[in-house]
Amino acid sequence: MLYRARVHDFIGLLRGRTVLSDDLSTNSLWPILVETVHSLILYTHHKAYVRDVTLHEKPDISPHDLAMSLNISLGEAMVILNELKGGESE
Repeated sequence: MLYRARVHDFIGLLRGRTVLSDDLSTNSLWPILVETVHSLILYTHHKAYVRDVTLHEKPDISPHDLAMSLNISLGEAMVILNELKGGESE
């Protein structure tokens, strides 16, 4: 039951955030998401593209908009933006 509540809270954070915050990094599921995203084959290429192109064109892009524009998962977009905007390092 506790696990279900944590997952529900985490999904709420994913849906409700347009700006990344400390709420994500303190959630117990955040490290699992980061590890999963880091295992994606195209993750490094997506991150480089966001760093070199997207953030120069739209520095305040939301995770949702990034996910839509690159056709990637919301989780991957959140991790990439968190890392590039000074959050957790790789």
